[in-house]
This record gives sequence, C-alpha cells and structure tokens, in this order.
Amino acid sequence: MAQYKTEDTRNIALVGHAGSGKTSLVEAVLFHGGALNAMGSVEKGTAICDFDPLEKKYHHSINSAVAGLEYQGKHINIIDTPGFPDFLGPTISALPAVETVVIVINAQAGIEMLARRLMEVAKEYNTCRMILINKIDAENVDLPALLAQVQETFGKQCLPLNLPADGGSKIVDCFFNPSGSSDFSSVEDAHTALVDQVVEVDEELMELYLEQGEISPNQLHDPFEEALRDGHIIPVCFASARTGAGVKEFLDVLVKLAPNPVEGNPHPFVREHDGKAETLEADQNPRRHVLAHVFKVDFDPFVGKLGVFRIHQGTVTKDTQLFIDDGRKAFKVGHLFRLQGKETVETDVGVPGDICAVAKVDDIHWDAILHDSHDEDDLHAKPPWFPAPMAGLAIHARRRGDEQKISDVLNKLSEEDPCLTVDRDSGSNETVLRGLGDLHLRMAIEKMDERFNVKVETHVPTVPYRETIGGTAEGHYRHKKQTGGAGQFGEVFLRVEPLGRGTGFEFIDASKGGVIPGGLIPAIEKGIRQAMTEGALAGFPLQDVKVTVYDGKHHAVDSNEVSFVIAGKKAFVDAVLKAKPAVLEPIVDLTVTTPEASVGDITGDLSARRGRITSSEAVGTGMLNLSALVPLAELEDFQSRVKSLTGGEGSYAMQLSHYDPVPPNIQQQLAKQFQREDNDA
Repeated sequence: MAQYKTEDTRNIALVGHAGSGKTSLVEAVLFHGGALNAMGSVEKGTAICDFDPLEKKYHHSINSAVAGLEYQGKHINIIDTPGFPDFLGPTISALPAVETVVIVINAQAGIEMLARRLMEVAKEYNTCRMILINKIDAENVDLPALLAQVQETFGKQCLPLNLPADGGSKIVDCFFNPSGSSDFSSVEDAHTALVDQVVEVDEELMELYLEQGEISPNQLHDPFEEALRDGHIIPVCFASARTGAGVKEFLDVLVKLAPNPVEGNPHPFVREHDGKAETLEADQNPRRHVLAHVFKVDFDPFVGKLGVFRIHQGTVTKDTQLFIDDGRKAFKVGHLFRLQGKETVETDVGVPGDICAVAKVDDIHWDAILHDSHDEDDLHAKPPWFPAPMAGLAIHARRRGDEQKISDVLNKLSEEDPCLTVDRDSGSNETVLRGLGDLHLRMAIEKMDERFNVKVETHVPTVPYRETIGGTAEGHYRHKKQTGGAGQFGEVFLRVEPLGRGTGFEFIDASKGGVIPGGLIPAIEKGIRQAMTEGALAGFPLQDVKVTVYDGKHHAVDSNEVSFVIAGKKAFVDAVLKAKPAVLEPIVDLTVTTPEASVGDITGDLSARRGRITSSEAVGTGMLNLSALVPLAELEDFQSRVKSLTGGEGSYAMQLSHYDPVPPNIQQQLAKQFQREDNDA
C-alpha cells in the first residue's frame, strides 16, 4: 500500500440521522474516487461499510466502519457511523480520530434530531464541521428552504461552497471557479458571502480585499482553514449519492479545503500530576515518541480481536513495541493493518494521522492509549461525553452451563460499544445488559446468537426494592429437633430497632451469664444476616436495622452452630414483622432534555409516574432540562415514551437519589406475592 505523509492525509467522519445516506455516500465517494470498480448497495447487502450480518439483514449501520482511498495524491480516511440514536456509542467514539466531521442531511427529511445533537457534540470536541445535503435528486425537495433552515438552526456561518444546477443533476462551484447559474440563489452572491466570511479572520487580507475587491482562492486557503478550525465557517455542500452529482466536487473540497492532521485542531490528552489534570497536545511529529488512541474494538470471527487506533504522534512499524495505558502491558506489532470495511490491508508503516489496526492483542481496549515510551505512562484521552445507557434487560442462560460463556460474550459486546454496559446485581442475582434503547438491546441479543452462538432468555430487570422497619419490637424463637442421638437446640431472644436511612446493620450481643456460649453468638449473627438478605416481609434485602441479642438458652449436648443459625434467623423475622416493616423503593434523580414544545407532555407523564418536578433550566436553542425525583419502578417504558412525546429529540439521564417507602397498596401487593411464592416453595 502506498505511503503518505501526514500533510497528505485527510480524516473525516460522516455522521447524521438514519436514512440520510451516509453509507451510500461512502460507496459513491469510493467509486468516483477510483477505489471501487462498482458501487455496492445497502439494500442488497453489498456496501463496503455495512458488512456485519445484522447490518445486511436490517439494511442500516449498527457499527462504525473505516474505508479509505487515494485521490489527487492525498489519502482520505472515511469513517461511516450509525444513524440511529441507539447506536450513538460507536458514532461518538469515532470523533477523536478525525479532523473533520461531515453532518449528512437528507434533503427530503430536513434537519433531524441526531444531526442537531451531533453538530453540538462535534462543536464540543472542537472539531472542524461541514454539512453535506444528500439526496438532492429526490422528489418534493425544497433546497432553498432547507438551506435557510440550516442557517437558522446552526448559524449564518453555514455557507454553501457549491450549489445544485440543472434540477440537481450537477453541481456548480461557488468558491474556486464561481461561474454559471444554479437552481436557486446566485453563484456570485454565494462566492461573495464566502469570501466576506473568510477574510474576517485575517485583518491584512481583509484590507487587501477591500482595496482590490477580489481575492484569489490560493490566498484564501490559510484563512479558510483558520475559519474552519474556529467554527467561523461551516461549509455546506450538495450531492446525490445515487446519481453521483456533487460527489467529485465533495472530494475536491476534502482535498483542497479539509484540514490535514497538522492543520486541524489538535486532540487533547490529559496527564494527572499532583492531583491536578494537565492538558497536553500531540504535535503530529513522526520523529517523536508514539502516541495513539484506540477508538474502536471489534471481535472479528476470522481475525480475532481487532484494535483500531488513530496515530497522533510518532511512527508505528512492524515490530514496534507499544505499551498500553500505564505501561504495565506491552506488545510487539506483528502485523499493522489499514481497514477497507471488513478487509484488513497490511501496511509497513503508520505515521501521524494514519488510522491503523492491530489484531489478537488481548489487553487492548476501547479508549486505550498506545505509546512506546514510559514518559507517556500517565497519559489518557480527554473523556468523551456519552449518553447514559438507561434501557435494561435481565439476561440468563437458556442452557445450563452457559453462564461463563454468556459473561465472556457480554464483556466483548461492552468492549465494542461504550454505551453497552453490564451490571451484576447481587441483591436480585441478575445480570443486566443496559443500552440506549430497545433497538440497541435487541441488536445485542441477536449478535450474541448469530455471531457468538449464545442463546439467552431475557426479562425486565427486577426493581431493587429494600425492606426496613419503622419501630422497635422483640422476637423469640426456640429451635428444637430430636432425631435420635444428638439433637438440635437453640433459643434466642432479641430486639430490633430502626437505624437512620442508609446506615446499614448493627449487631450487639447483650446476653449475660453465659445463657448463650460466646462461641455460638456468631452463629446467631449469621442467621440474622441470612434473613436480612432473604427479606422478611416481601423477599427483599433488609437494611438500616439494629439487632440486640439479650437472652437465650442452650443445651450442653444438643446446641450447635446450625441450631443457633436457625434460631437467630427465625427470631429476627418474628421481631421484624412486629416492628412496622416497610418496603423501600429506589428514587432516582431524573433529568429529561426536551424541546420546549414537549415540556407539558413530559411533565404530565412524569406526574402520572408519581414523579415530582424539582427544577427546570433552558439549555441550547429551544431545549429545556427538566429535573425530577421519580420512583425507578415507574420508569420501565420511559425510554420509548420520551422518544414518542418528543419526536425522537428528547433524552434523559438518571442516578440513584435515595430510598423511600412504597405506597401501602404496592407494599401489600409485593408482600402477598412473596407469601404466595414462599408457600409454593
């Protein structure tokens, strides 16, 4: 494979809402750029970047994919990203690997929710942004109105670099060669607006422009790059991936105007020093120590574990020894790859700006820092923002003995997608897979089956209720069992008292006179702890209870540990049921980000879920953050409800706030259910 200098590299990520045509656009770019003999099809399952069996099955991307081409002496890396909100993890993970983010907008659908969100995320990453309006050849499109909407939504700095002509069958340039006419607007006016915007970042050039009345494109290159880095200009291009209109023009823009890794905004790294975080920047120098960031991990059935990384500094070759993160783990690069969809193409060297991959390195992981010097042991990437995984499914093995295999596969899935997490709830003894939505979880379960041949059963996760007491009471139990020979005997008197919320458990031995031998007191505590785990009223773990053992009896022959475990357990349950027992439910601090137009609907929905609004705050244009305290048990379908009420534009995050008693009717229902199951046992 040909080698390129850092200055000859362009790295871009195509992002945008599902259906905007990102994957088809990659096909068109590769074809018209000479990297493909024929265009593949998303619908036919032949697109380079949709190679996962599930992507072929459902005709949409669920992972990010890398492809590249050589065009006019430049090497262009393109990262195609998923467009459904449920797969934001792989999309956001790709942003630190590129200098330019291209927001792709469907000309028919207009500006959709994910385009808005990803424009903001790219801005927060300080990444250069461009907009490409795709499907300009579709029926019933109003491109002048869409361009006006783009400028209203994202700012007047969104200016067209080119415009459609001849009914969208071709594109006219508004920057380098502004001539001819377009389907709407004036090419000359568009050119003037671009120049006016660009020269604002260079006072000397502005003075020259005012004197001469015109500036050559060559003079505009450097200030254009500066304006792009500062977000002072967001270029807008038009294209049709289906017909190819505007695709070569888009390639020309990437080659001539998109920043190379030296020109782009540097990606920040962080070093912890004396308790303070110091921000550092890689300098894209091929002669410095290697510094690379793993932004993607794949488990390929043929290649094995594949770590995909962007080189920010230094040069990587075969046999280079790289450390992972803190320098304790090292590996030698046996094979260095570039990616073309699912194909791995071996290369000899990677320089700053290259996107490369290594295979079969077990310790490599998403967000890892790769380096060849212990000077970088304490470096890590600046933490990205990800939406919190809210939807959950409890998972258990369909076949006995598959538990360890399931655990291994779940760990692999969470390594591939930072928005898939695995929780293991010891209280309910459940393994819960959490993601960004129903589609996200459904694809993960299908992937477990089709790729890893692991079949599982799923159900809604158990709400982690707890039990406690509201008063003081005494309990007693005598355990006596005679079966011939040595029997069992143990008698315990104890008292239970409530402790402050969140205090836990306190055990006191106040027995006197040796009524219970000291060696058997731990057995009583063991029995009490068993009962606290199993629950007394509704089968949920008990908390915030003080237990005092104050009396009892033993038998010189028949008393043993088992006897007092049973006696302690039964005496404790007896006391708890007399001490105003209560079931506690988790209350979460919920923050919903919603369009202002949907606030009333969201507020009403939360009220119906026993929620209490605590505050509201405006965030961004037309958006609001609503904060509320809501019982977790009421939020089972909230994720899909938020999507429905906000037209897909809403999102939410939550964290545990505290535990409160459940309403009496719910407590009665839970207690009856526990008694029924207990009786059935």
